[in-house]
Amino acid sequence: MRSARVLGLLLAVCAAAPADAREFRSSDIHPFDYPTVQAVVQVDKVMRERSGGKLGITVLGYDDRDSENYTAAQVRNGQLDMARINLGVLNNIAPLTSVLALPYLFKSKEHTRRILDGPIGEEILASLEAQGLIGLCFYDGGPRHMYSNKKPIRTPADMYGLRVRVQQADAWAAMFRAVGASPVAVPTDRVYVHLQSGLIDAAEHNWPSYVSQRHYQVAPYFSMTGHSMAPAVLVFSKRVWDTLKPDEQAIIRSAAKESVPFMRRLWDDYEAAGRRTVEAAGGVIVTDVDKKAFTDRLVPLYSTVVDNDQLLSLVRRIQADEPLELQSERPKD
Repeated sequence: MRSARVLGLLLAVCAAAPADAREFRSSDIHPFDYPTVQAVVQVDKVMRERSGGKLGITVLGYDDRDSENYTAAQVRNGQLDMARINLGVLNNIAPLTSVLALPYLFKSKEHTRRILDGPIGEEILASLEAQGLIGLCFYDGGPRHMYSNKKPIRTPADMYGLRVRVQQADAWAAMFRAVGASPVAVPTDRVYVHLQSGLIDAAEHNWPSYVSQRHYQVAPYFSMTGHSMAPAVLVFSKRVWDTLKPDEQAIIRSAAKESVPFMRRLWDDYEAAGRRTVEAAGGVIVTDVDKKAFTDRLVPLYSTVVDNDQLLSLVRRIQADEPLELQSERPKD
């Protein structure tokens, strides 16, 4: 059995704890100061306040941190109460989640957040229940970019021949093959060593992870491709959920939803600080990326993931979404 270390201290709990108190264990692969971890700490705080100390969360992390697939399985079978996981690990069991990782699907950060907070986001969260998971909320994953230990990546042609790290069970493997790269599935905590040793030539992630996992030290060429804005998701074990009272479930759901804007404020600050760290370390930030060339090459490949009418309809609904101010400007019939 894997050993766990506590990432954060629990909020002070009075000595005479309620007899029916429930302490849930939640996991995250990121360090304690990471926005998603701090967001779950905030969920814990709100839950304790609203339940009179009856409900709380202990945030855990695994020392060997080698697989979010393992974490997701633990939550599904009830060995772990909840977790913040990358949505990519659910693509194979919950097909609706795969749509959110499609390249250049979202127009902007605002577009992404509007979709995740709206009916489409709720629909995708609800689809997890059939797989033993209660989807509580989405946490930003930010725009993902390419970075390399060999050269800047400005066009799809620059990807040719590169060994690129992909997430396990990630639909992006087909996309990278389409631009001539060789996808290599590497667990999160092995990426640094693989980049350092040259076993892989490139990887892709957001600013916070690029910095918190110290990848900028071994892959200094950070190319702002912004190719995906796939979020993370906070999930709860359905096996455990079904043992809770309706009012307890309501407290957990509301606390999770209210943690989203809190997380986003931290995320925006963390992202900006990450860029400053890379600049100070002498990293090469490549801004003159030909995004149109990437879009033209990758968007037609949606069919490799979107293989049924339900997924295709979801893609079209996301693409058709417009902010209210633009809707009001459209001509009336």
